[in-house]
Amino acid sequence: MTEMLPPNRCRIVLIAPEGETPAGFVKRFREAIAGGDIASILLPAYGMDEAAFQAFAKPVVAAAQEAGIAAVIAGDTRIAGRVGADGLHLEGDRSALEEAISHYQPKMMVGAGGAKTRDEALELGEARPDYIFFGRFGYDTKPEPHHRNLTLGEWWAEMVEIPCIVMAGSDIASVEAVGRTGAEFVALSSAIFGEGIDPKEAVARANAILDETAPRFEE
Repeated sequence: MTEMLPPNRCRIVLIAPEGETPAGFVKRFREAIAGGDIASILLPAYGMDEAAFQAFAKPVVAAAQEAGIAAVIAGDTRIAGRVGADGLHLEGDRSALEEAISHYQPKMMVGAGGAKTRDEALELGEARPDYIFFGRFGYDTKPEPHHRNLTLGEWWAEMVEIPCIVMAGSDIASVEAVGRTGAEFVALSSAIFGEGIDPKEAVARANAILDETAPRFEE
């Protein structure tokens, strides 16, 4: 990846899909990296046991860091430490979030997800995570983003300084709707790694759409 300043607009966060092998996913992830700017990749366990999750995460984290992309482990502090991840993602529990923040920031970023309402989002935000995520892993099954995620993302981006990630849909064109909310990041999974999709081409198209349509942030 060439050394360039990241674009001053909504950027891409990839989410690894369920059911991938380590070698198979690293290959597709490297193809995605060749498509252009990616801020980070988030790795959920999807019910894998500890050994399987660690075996999956380790080569993906290495590939991400080699390309200057932050690698974030969802839900498992031990795996995050063992594979040398850049971040940890936790869902829903403020007390667990506060504990992780106290233990791992600033050495490791700690993000939060699982909020379905404004009150739940503000509750998590009071813990001061590095970001908040609006969406659910594996639920980007429709072409368009979920309306609730767009609404929460737009409200949050306008009202709160903590960055937010909003889940897009299964159609790569859905990044436009997310970018227009003012969210700092758009999460993509099935739109990049779905069956029959060229990850490089999909990432390139997503970046082109964001370049054309996403508002620029103030310096």
